[in-house]
Amino acid sequence: MSFDFIKDKDKTIHFIGIGGISMSGLAQILLNRGFKVSGSDIKTSPITDNLSSLGAKIYIGQSESNIKSNIDLVVYTAAISNDNPEYVKALSLNIPVMSRAELLGYIMKGHKYNVAVAGTHGKTTTTSIISHICLQANLDPTILVGGQLDAINGNVRSSNSQYFITEACEYKASFLKFFPYIGVILNIDADHLDFYKDIDDIQNAFIKFAKLIPKNGYLVCLAEDQRMNKVISESNCNVITYGINKGDITCKNVEFNKKACASFDVYKNGNQLMHVKLNIPGKHNILNTLASICVAFCLNISNESIVRGIANFKGTHRRFEIKGIKSGVTVIDDYAHHPTEIKATLSAANNYPHKRIFCVFQPHTYSRTLNLFEEFTKAFDNVDELILADIYAAREKDTGVVSSNSLGDEIRKRNIKCSNFHNFEDILSYLNKNLKDGDLLLTVGAGDIFKVGEMYLK
Repeated sequence: MSFDFIKDKDKTIHFIGIGGISMSGLAQILLNRGFKVSGSDIKTSPITDNLSSLGAKIYIGQSESNIKSNIDLVVYTAAISNDNPEYVKALSLNIPVMSRAELLGYIMKGHKYNVAVAGTHGKTTTTSIISHICLQANLDPTILVGGQLDAINGNVRSSNSQYFITEACEYKASFLKFFPYIGVILNIDADHLDFYKDIDDIQNAFIKFAKLIPKNGYLVCLAEDQRMNKVISESNCNVITYGINKGDITCKNVEFNKKACASFDVYKNGNQLMHVKLNIPGKHNILNTLASICVAFCLNISNESIVRGIANFKGTHRRFEIKGIKSGVTVIDDYAHHPTEIKATLSAANNYPHKRIFCVFQPHTYSRTLNLFEEFTKAFDNVDELILADIYAAREKDTGVVSSNSLGDEIRKRNIKCSNFHNFEDILSYLNKNLKDGDLLLTVGAGDIFKVGEMYLK
């Protein structure tokens, strides 16, 4: 299929799994550009309701009857299996099929300055910071982010400018379908080991991603990550590095306020450029901000717009999101689902005002829990009490090899107070009996564990 297809707006495009955060964003971009859109999902949600209000035809439940003969293209996610009835029906009717990543790549081709933010951790926050800076600079970007961002009233913003900002997920190497002008690699860590063989295999995928950047484009990467050295050596474009103490862009005079938000001076090649103040907590967000500043420099954005854009960013939903306070207990929700991310979240929490930290964690997928089992057992040393929910299966089936109970058993061996519960109601009952004024309640995980915090606040 040629790129010209995406220019022909007299087409109907069907999305299998349209309610997903990225799929819905692509659907909305196409709706805004005049395409006819239909799609299916297993249940209704605010996302599907919004798409329906914008003119999309939404089917609840996935069935071959949803695939009509007038559909010109079917788009599917990496989570869709080959025996999905809609996928099978599309093939039987000779309707072209395309992965979500391929469609995103086609859309990117219509823009000159594509910013693709990759890395094992921090993609959503960094994409959001870059978006705030570009909006402040009046670049009028198209934005596709993996979380709800208040500045754009959702996870997508569509425009006709030359600027496109998106996350670039490495799962199943989907980011290799993209066309970055600026490629950001925040970090390289072991994850998605249900697809990749090992960390070296993951590193090779990021090397291939860097090679997608044209010679006149830019690779932005963390100087303090040793695995970046090989990525840089094999790239064929301009390179700008960052780090707290090492890189082209660094920072000094870091201070944290009472809510664990940092302020610091930014330096380029040893020369002080600006002073920035963050409204998001945690040391890890210093690095996310420095990466965003690098991108801003590549786009020739002024220091004033950078400082204002950073100051205006107050976080993305589900990224250390303060949900509310009840009886003196502060409830914070975070999407962290990898041991490295959990440690960063707990580090930020320990710098936040509290008496005790109660962490309710829901492991995400059996494969990740199994492959990173030892790392998970060591990720919760900074909590006063840990409550484990059952594993959120997502796209997987329970084979009985690993469970939250087995994870809890190993964590308890580290003398951490840890309890296992198998439904949210029992977790809520336990929290109501044990939380006290001044405590911090963290709900952590990429599934639906945020509901526990909402139930507590109600």
